[in-house]
Amino acid sequence: MGATVTTANKTENTWGGGNEPMGASYGKLMMWFFIVSDALTFSGFLAAYGFSRFKFIDNWPIADEVFTHFPFMHGVEAPMYYVALMTFILIFSSVTMVLAVDAGHQMKQKKVAFYMLLTIIGGLIFVGSQAWEWKNFIKGEYGAVETKGGSIIQFVNKEGERVKLEDFAVRLPGQREELTKSQGKWFMKSEESLASYSVAEVQAGFKAHPELLVRTEKIYRDTKEDRSNTKLQPGLNKNKHREIVTRAESEVLVGNAHIVVEGANLKRNEYGSKLFADFFFFITGFHGFHVFSGVVINFIIFLNILVGTYEKRRSYEMVEKVGLYWHFVDLVWVFVFTFFYLV
Repeated sequence: MGATVTTANKTENTWGGGNEPMGASYGKLMMWFFIVSDALTFSGFLAAYGFSRFKFIDNWPIADEVFTHFPFMHGVEAPMYYVALMTFILIFSSVTMVLAVDAGHQMKQKKVAFYMLLTIIGGLIFVGSQAWEWKNFIKGEYGAVETKGGSIIQFVNKEGERVKLEDFAVRLPGQREELTKSQGKWFMKSEESLASYSVAEVQAGFKAHPELLVRTEKIYRDTKEDRSNTKLQPGLNKNKHREIVTRAESEVLVGNAHIVVEGANLKRNEYGSKLFADFFFFITGFHGFHVFSGVVINFIIFLNILVGTYEKRRSYEMVEKVGLYWHFVDLVWVFVFTFFYLV
């Protein structure tokens, strides 16, 4: 039962429709409360990411070297292109949501349904693209080695170009196979998946290829004098480079290898600091969950539009409410995109 407000002239229900704080209905106001609370949550996550990156600024992975894949273009370096495309698709879905809300104000059912459908399609493409990015990030491309001190080292040729483990590692007989449940006792658990190559195989392959060098996690910005150095790693960001050590130093680092790392997970990351992978999985996964939830909600609203629910109510306010949530999700991605991919 709604609370009442008594004045000299009349008595009104606070939430009965005649008394709306800031001109917003109860449903809209509650959506705004949720958006503010969720914005604080994302702000905390991004702030933690920013502090961690600042603390490890000298060995933080370079986004241009991590997100280089593009669908159906295997082997082609396309740094940030696909991320930019999926960002454009998500922002465009906000435009179609605005058009759906505007059509709702004009009580045009078919237009509302059409623009809501476009919004749903845009959301599905984005979620699918994010899943594809995760797959490539987890799988990796070149592979690396973690030393006993916990540092990640990568392999390059004399021109500073990355070299895959499969291009130089050798196969040695007698290497241990991965233990699975089918090979062990009933009470034994499967162990962590083994890499494609063992440390000994990588070390033997590196020894057999004297042209290879090691690239460390350390990042520096080059000066005008450094830009003539042929060992600098080419890339989209011309000012940031990873340190490439001499052959003698490379042999020492490879000899101190502890484990082969392929791709990224919550324990290890071939691209550099494992904190980068932890934050990537957590923040983009949390945002992806929001987008997927929004797609589900939008689809339910879309079905209600088709059956004429809001035509009977003579109001498309529900479309406006989910539109607020969708715009919020899009705005959050702008910040995530800036923090993870651009900065």
